[in-house]
Amino acid sequence: MSSRAHEILHSVFGYPSFRGEQQAIVDHLIGGGDALVLMPTGGGKSLCFQIPALVRDGTAIVVSPLIALMQDQVETLQQLGVKAAFLNSTLDARESNALERSLVIGELDLLYVAP
Repeated sequence: MSSRAHEILHSVFGYPSFRGEQQAIVDHLIGGGDALVLMPTGGGKSLCFQIPALVRDGTAIVVSPLIALMQDQVETLQQLGVKAAFLNSTLDARESNALERSLVIGELDLLYVAP
């Protein structure tokens, strides 16, 4: 297991260990693999992409059709010190342009977008 992934799990998210298949999924994604992850609500899917996003260089793009969920996740991540943002129809042109500039200059770890 990636020691950096475990460090982020503990220091950023406050969990002592991964649950179920999370560790295998996180390690696979950190290694550059693709994954389709099916888990029940509350099963820990978000950590499966959030942790690799923080371990790997660049910005991870998360496509989510649920605007309320993406706003909630971004707010929580920001409170944890993660550089996260969302781009959807709730933003005006000025906010969208500022966000796009942040993305281009590499200021974001995660960007949630609505399809």
